Amino acid sequence: MPKKINNSKKQKSRSLDANTEEKIKAAAKTVFHKKGFAAARTRDIAEEAKINLALLNYYFRSKEKLFQLIMLETLVEFNQTMGEVINDKKSTLEKKIQLIAEKYIDLIIKEPEIPIFIMSEIRTNGAEILEKLPASTVLQSVFIKQYRQAVKNKIIMEPNPLHFLMNLTGLIIFPFINSPILKRIGKLNDKQFEKLIKERKQKIPIWIKAMFTNS
Repeated sequence: MPKKINNSKKQKSRSLDANTEEKIKAAAKTVFHKKGFAAARTRDIAEEAKINLALLNYYFRSKEKLFQLIMLETLVEFNQTMGEVINDKKSTLEKKIQLIAEKYIDLIIKEPEIPIFIMSEIRTNGAEILEKLPASTVLQSVFIKQYRQAVKNKIIMEPNPLHFLMNLTGLIIFPFINSPILKRIGKLNDKQFEKLIKERKQKIPIWIKAMFTNS
């Protein structure tokens, strides 16, 4: 009988631990979005989560570790979503390009720290992040098979799909990385810049088609 009570206590403790961790991660996301990584403080996150700072430090040793965990979880979840898009046998190559542009733009608007995080992590922990985001599976996807078929049918003139992927991801991600300069050149506030970025959801598929076809 005492054994059952102990097990019950352990299960309750694990449940409380999981709930507290999720509460901290949700609070951290809110604070990172409002203030950005550099300006966010662990005290701000603790206040948002309605817990004391010592408890936050017990679960997560530093702001950097917490940020890294949240970004990786976001990327893994997003990677699964993109896997569904690029392996959908029913949608056309053109539709996939449109969805890739839309979903990446929506993600980075929501999680503006992601492009810099990816570049930093690949530079310092390349093997670890690539293991969690298996880029190699892209080359075995329905998306790439459709691309190669389009090359074979002479609809697309560039035979190397890596050029295609570099151009597509560059058109999506570079404006976010370069946003401070672009905002200054265009004299744009944050809302005006976001409006400009959202216009690219329709424009990128058109530009990509023009780049790689003989039209």
